[in-house]
Parts: sequence; structure tokens; C-alpha cells
Amino acid sequence: MAHRVQELLVLVVLAIFPKAIFGKLNCSSKAGDAPVAVAEGSNGYCLSWRLAVEANNIRAWRTVPPQCQRHVESYMTGGQYDRDLNLIADQVMAYADGIAVSDDGMDAWVLDIDDTCISNMFYYKGKRYGCDPFDATGFKAWAVQGECPAISTVLQLFQKLVEDGFKVILLTGRDQETLGLATFNNLLNQGFLGYERMIMRTPAYKGQSAIIFKSDIRRQLVEEGYRIWGNIGDQWSDLQGQFVGNRTFKIPNPMYFVP
Repeated sequence: MAHRVQELLVLVVLAIFPKAIFGKLNCSSKAGDAPVAVAEGSNGYCLSWRLAVEANNIRAWRTVPPQCQRHVESYMTGGQYDRDLNLIADQVMAYADGIAVSDDGMDAWVLDIDDTCISNMFYYKGKRYGCDPFDATGFKAWAVQGECPAISTVLQLFQKLVEDGFKVILLTGRDQETLGLATFNNLLNQGFLGYERMIMRTPAYKGQSAIIFKSDIRRQLVEEGYRIWGNIGDQWSDLQGQFVGNRTFKIPNPMYFVP
């Protein structure tokens, strides 16, 4: 009888305080053995974190939160990143199709390069998808190899814009002196043909933020007579500042932030 009463008391306690009891059990569990409830909670935070990053509500972040490594990896490699890209490309083309392209050759689009046209995901896989701090030397060593694969959705979008008569200008913060040839060949090998020009960072812009650098380049383009109908980039710094164009389109990138 006493044993039966004890069992009933245990059941009552479990019914009243399940979260508290399992919460204590979770705290003592190993990371690799985390119960579903913990994994879901972490994923919920990481979903919110990624949304805040894409909405530019979190700024100047240096690394992906450690607990979000698997979330970012899953997002980038599990299909959702590709689905998001496809939706964005559809919106770009719906907008571009409504533009009457002039025969003066001055209707332009500005596209960023890194993680807009070509992907650095393989490099960032080795950096735990952004959980490790940015390594300028390591990234340059990767980029100089010229092996970044095209982001296929953007490549198709790029080709359509060129076919429709737009002048596509590639604007990147990559250093012209050290990465110019490697970047040119990388783009060529991945099928980016027919763009108007590729503009890279020169010594004149050394030390300047991406916003200042790209704003000044776009100003020069506008002064040359180009009409910037659209601007596509994976960083908010690609899309902010002056002379950003009629419309901007943000490519998802939860792996790093460029001020």
C-alpha cells in the first residue's frame, strides 16, 4: 500500500511540474544527447537570430552564435537557402520584366560578387559556417585559387538580365591588385560572360567601409549616365548608402557580416 501511494505521488509531481523536472534533466545532459525539447528551443532562437540578421536588426555581429552552427549549416545546405534564392530571383525578374530597356545602353544592374554571384560556402564550412572569426589571410588564400562555384540561381538571373539588354556591373570589395585576375578567371570559368565591367577595390579606397566605397562607385556610374534599375547583394552594406538604385534585393547570408 505504501509503495502504491509513493507511485501515485510521483505521478502527481510529474503531472504538475513536468517542465521543471525535465528542465533540470536537460541541464545535466551532454550536448550530443540533448533531448528534443532542448534542440527545438535552440532552433527557435536560431530562427529568430537569422531573421534578425537578414532584417538588419542585428548589426556588426562578428560570428554566428555557437549554438546556431547546425542551424546555419542546415539552412545553407538543406534546401531552404536555395528555395529562398529562387523566390528572390522570381521577384527580381518580375520587376525587371516590367522595365522598358532603352537602346542607349545605359540601363544597368549592379551585382555584388562574393556570395551573390559565386559561393564561398565551402570555405565557410571550414570556419564552422561563420562560428569562427573572419580570417582575412585565410580568405584571400581561398579566393586566389579561383575555385568558388557559381550560385546557379543568380547565374541564370545574370544571364537573363544580359539577354534582356541590361548592362550588368559587378561591384566587389575584393582587392584588385591581389585578387583581380583570380576573380576574373573564376567568373569566366563559372559562366559569367557579357557583363559590362567588374569594379574592384583599389588603393584609393583602402580602409573605407563597403558602404562608402560602393556608394562612391555607384555615384560615378550615375554621373556617367547609367540608370541603376536594380542592386543585388548578400550584405546590407551592398545595398545601403547613396545611389543604391531604383530597387534593392537582398541575398540571404547568415554566415558573416561586412560593415
